[in-house]
Amino acid sequence: MGSNGELKYEISQNAYIKLVLHSLRHKTAAVNGVLVGRISPKDEGLVEISDSVPLFHSNLALLPPLEISLIMIEEHYVAQGLSIVGYFHANERFDDVELCGVAKNIGDHISRYFPLAPILLLNSKKLEALSKGKDRSPVMQLCVKDASKNWRVVGADGGSKLLLKEPSANVVLSDYISSEKWKDVTDVDDHLDDITKDWLNPGLFN
Repeated sequence: MGSNGELKYEISQNAYIKLVLHSLRHKTAAVNGVLVGRISPKDEGLVEISDSVPLFHSNLALLPPLEISLIMIEEHYVAQGLSIVGYFHANERFDDVELCGVAKNIGDHISRYFPLAPILLLNSKKLEALSKGKDRSPVMQLCVKDASKNWRVVGADGGSKLLLKEPSANVVLSDYISSEKWKDVTDVDDHLDDITKDWLNPGLFN
């Protein structure tokens, strides 16, 4: 199996859009989520991200709720042959595109279970520019661990390492933003406050 540097990550439209909508629902807060998927049965150099789970919009650094959430998520997806394969983070400040300590720590935690796990970091400026352009590349930066086990942003060629499974994902995302679909996203934080709120968001794309 290739190292992180050679790997490609393909994210499904629903997994991608759910994470972005979550960040828009809590615009003035840092938010995070996990990526769910598997190594492709056809290509061991490809990690397929088929779903995502929005986690928290407050107290991101607290370990006990994170541990509970990861176990709950793993238990749900194991029957589908899927597991947690990465981490998503959106910073509190719009212009902040640096990987913070909290993101690195949670990324480290997840990579203990899935060593190829990336961190996807929201690029808010790219997201804002969506409505003005026809850019088909993800509004996220791909971060992976280098040989020294340090997180690094995959540079200018990052677009070729992080792929949108459906090329029209940004068009669909723009439509959802216009219709304020982000108001419908439930995260694990919401669920822990009120267990009637479903963190799987079953009706989000109906």
